[in-house]
Amino acid sequence: MWRALFLALGTSAVILGAEFLVVDKATLKATEPIEVSVSSKSAPNREFVPPEWAPWSLISVGAVTILYSFTVPRRVKD
Repeated sequence: MWRALFLALGTSAVILGAEFLVVDKATLKATEPIEVSVSSKSAPNREFVPPEWAPWSLISVGAVTILYSFTVPRRVKD
């Protein structure tokens, strides 16, 4: 169970780091409010810019975690 958990976390970190290498910024579109009124203002769009250190840090931490998952001992049968 621990092996699968560490493998999944490491793989997720590597994939997220690779995505941060490709994407410079992401714009999150705000949804319109449900209630209709004359003076309703839409919320502004939010912009997410990943820091410069994030892609390589996530890829390296993910790779180390994946390697660690292969060293976790299997359950010992008694």
